[in-house]
Amino acid sequence: MATSSILTSLRDQVTSMVQRQGEATWIEDSWLFLTSAVTQPLGSTSKPILALVLQGAKVSSLGEAVYEYRQGQFLIVTVDLPLVSHITRASVAEPFVAVGLPLRPDVIASLLLEESGPVVEGATGRGRSETGPALAVSDADDDLLDAIARLLRLARNPRDGRVLSPGIIREIHWRLLTGPQGALVREAGTPDSRLRIIARAISWLQQNYDQPMQADRLARHVGLSVAGLNRHFRAVTSMSPLQYQKTLRLQQARLVLLNSAGDVGRVGHEVGYQSVSQFSREYRRMFGSPPSADAARLQTADFGPDL
Repeated sequence: MATSSILTSLRDQVTSMVQRQGEATWIEDSWLFLTSAVTQPLGSTSKPILALVLQGAKVSSLGEAVYEYRQGQFLIVTVDLPLVSHITRASVAEPFVAVGLPLRPDVIASLLLEESGPVVEGATGRGRSETGPALAVSDADDDLLDAIARLLRLARNPRDGRVLSPGIIREIHWRLLTGPQGALVREAGTPDSRLRIIARAISWLQQNYDQPMQADRLARHVGLSVAGLNRHFRAVTSMSPLQYQKTLRLQQARLVLLNSAGDVGRVGHEVGYQSVSQFSREYRRMFGSPPSADAARLQTADFGPDL
């Protein structure tokens, strides 16, 4: 568990950077975020990421499972997952402050090659990822926070950043690999792991989400039986491939409606629905309102970062 002094220092560092330059991205696919307001739930597909809360609290849901991460905690996601997230604790006096960093399987794989044994020494939670989904919440320790703080400081000097940031990024991944979610992180860097196989299935679904579901074709694509695909897919994502595809379709439809309210039938057809009534029925079941009413509400809602 992190000490309060380093957590406060990192929070102030992120706050200063955001106040100087707005929502900041200092390395590819990263983000810094600060807001004094709670936000409305919004679904999006998260990429593999480490999302660290420095002040306030946030909730992300995967199906029926709810993950709350608050000050000093991080959410780690190791495959693309359709999450519904919102900030639950923020105020003018104590704004929500967070930082997000991409999780890089290639860096994890490189670290595993350099590590001398088949299991990373000091990692806890061994075997947990074989039965649980591909995300988890943990407390951040001082070593992890210190590495993130040093990476942030490099933003002041791009020349230093180009040379030094790769080493610190490796260190951050090492801290995760030897931390409480080491087993889950290790799977993300192991080419033939259950998680990486399902990651390939997810990639196929993302490319074909608007097409009719063909479980046998998807199973052949990743080298599993249909039964094996369903079993492993549900273990990693907490849903079946068909449910995952449906979630992708409805989240994409909602994003289209959020950005520009349009004809409901056209939007439904664009994401793969042949029946307007089926689209409206499944949309309402997932989001609580029919598409047209939800679109009107979305136009004035406040949303935070993806995680």
